[in-house]
Order: sequence, then C-alpha cells, then structure tokens
Amino acid sequence: MKIALIGYGKMGKTIEKIALERGHEIVSVIDVSNPEDFNSAAFKSADVAIEFTVPSTALSNYMKCFEANVPVVSGTTGWLDHMDEVKEKCEKEGKTFFYASNYSIGVNIFFAVNSYLARIMNNFPSYNVRMTETHHIHKLDAPSGTAITLAEGILEHVDRKERWVLETEEKPTDLAIHAIREGEVPGIHEIIYDSEADYISIKHDAKSRAGFALGAVVAAEFTAGKKGFLGMKDLFKF
Repeated sequence: MKIALIGYGKMGKTIEKIALERGHEIVSVIDVSNPEDFNSAAFKSADVAIEFTVPSTALSNYMKCFEANVPVVSGTTGWLDHMDEVKEKCEKEGKTFFYASNYSIGVNIFFAVNSYLARIMNNFPSYNVRMTETHHIHKLDAPSGTAITLAEGILEHVDRKERWVLETEEKPTDLAIHAIREGEVPGIHEIIYDSEADYISIKHDAKSRAGFALGAVVAAEFTAGKKGFLGMKDLFKF
C-alpha cells in the first residue's frame, strides 16, 4: 500500500517506521515546510494519507486530501466543531475519512469496557463519576479527544450526568474531567466511581506512541479502497 504522511513529528516518524515494517511504501511526507506537496503527483498516488498534525491546520489538510481524491486517516484532535463539514463531504461527494480520537487498540478496548461499566453504574446513584487524564506538555488541547470520547460513553449510559466539564463540577449533573500536562507522558486515562462505601476505577496507561501508531496503520489498511465516514467501530466489532 502507498501511504502519504501529513505531519512528521514524533508520531509521524513512529507511524513511518511501523508502516515500513508492515511492508508499505511511504510515497509522500508533508510537514509545515512543504505544504505545496499536496499538489504533487507523489501525494496524489497515495492509497491513503495518515494525518497527525495540530487543530489549527487539520481541516485544511483534510480538504486538500479530498481535492486530491486521497482517503484520509486522521488522529488530530481539537477540531471537532467542523466534523459535520467533513461528514458532508463524505456523504455528498463520496470522499473517504477515517477518524478516531485514539488509535491504540488497547484504548479502544478500554472504550468498550468504559461503556459497559457505565451501563452497570447507571443503576447505582450513590456513586459519583469523574475522570483524570494526563498527557505530555506538548499536547495543545484539553481535555484530550480520548477523554471526550470516554465522557461521551459515560453520558450515553449514566442518566444522572448531563454534560462533561473541564476540572470542576458546577452541579451534580456535571461529569468533571481533570486534565494534567506534565513531562513526556504518552497518555493516561482513569475513570473513577466514588461512593462513601468504596471506590471503583478503570485505567489505561500508554507506555509509548507505538500503540497509537500501529492502530493508525491498521486503520489505514482498512480504509484503503473504501468510501464514506469511518471509525473504530467499523474496524473493531466489540
């Protein structure tokens, strides 16, 4: 498979290494220094582009991929206000876009466990639920996209919670997410159910970027040749 990389920081380099190990070819690498390469024949030859950049450039990158008819697999977070625009491109113009807030296979198992636990805990109102997420100091958005996905899984099933809020609950129906930025932490997410009797928690702790990169390459393998708006629920049938 021919892969284009958009974003060549630590994550992009890890994706490149894993893609090559899995027998794929990197035909184009686009970073801040060469945005004109979106128009290159090499980029247009790609079966799929994997995009890990920053929120401010993500939407523009997707549109350039769509113009070149190159399917996109993106892991950039912090741009979700424009999600409907991207979905419309897929639905009305036949473009291909795969999005996940987190590509780690372990995290996606964690998403499923989180939803299952939330369904159980909906029946036990004596437990209050909150979340803590920790990432490296270079991460620009807070809370993380993964934390938001986890929060959505809780809100879907726990009737006593109505919205997530950053840091502090303003009312009992709020789900608080505490965001910590320190060192070079790849990502830690913990869900806590707390009552006067006891404390239940589930936690995912990433050891490195490798798990995220592998998941992104697996998603790219799945996306090549497909049409529409795709996600991890299409890839993994938990």
